[in-house]
Amino acid sequence: MIQEDILVRYGAVTKELEKGETLFQEGEIPVFYYQVLTGEVRLVNYNDKGKAMIQGIFNAGEGFAAPAIIGNYAACSGAEATQPTTLICLEKQRFRQMLSENSAISLMLLEYLSKRLQFKTMVAKEINCNEAELRILNLLRFLKEESGQEGEYEVGLTRQTIGDIIGLRVETAIRAIKNLEAKKYLKVKNRKLYL
Repeated sequence: MIQEDILVRYGAVTKELEKGETLFQEGEIPVFYYQVLTGEVRLVNYNDKGKAMIQGIFNAGEGFAAPAIIGNYAACSGAEATQPTTLICLEKQRFRQMLSENSAISLMLLEYLSKRLQFKTMVAKEINCNEAELRILNLLRFLKEESGQEGEYEVGLTRQTIGDIIGLRVETAIRAIKNLEAKKYLKVKNRKLYL
């Protein structure tokens, strides 16, 4: 996303997270823009029974917390590391200054946020309108299209994560995936999914 040297020029610092460590909670006001250098962070909400709803998964080069900083509102979900992770963090006011002084970065960020909004709209539609198999199939098709990969696409998500993204219990996701495999919509090789 944003070049690391530009973030450093505006005063960014690095932060290390252990697997399972929480960066911020839902409802907190983010004071930093975060970008993943190594590892993975997921934005997630939990219901009163502890069921997760994944709002986003961020890997190396991807950033998060920009909407809350730009809109000046509390985080809509918590952020937690799914593996040991290194982040580069830019304080809120410096982030806003960087955007105001760099129209190319602002435009790139708008394009990125538009893609995220498109994904969230697709997920909301799937949750509200479709049965489990179609939800999964449409999610995987969207991810393949976004990857730009031709031919067979390896899905880099667990069945639990797929369920958490589109609002299904893991057992329902597993059954639906088996049905999709039987119908030849996807393949399972060595427990990995391919579209």
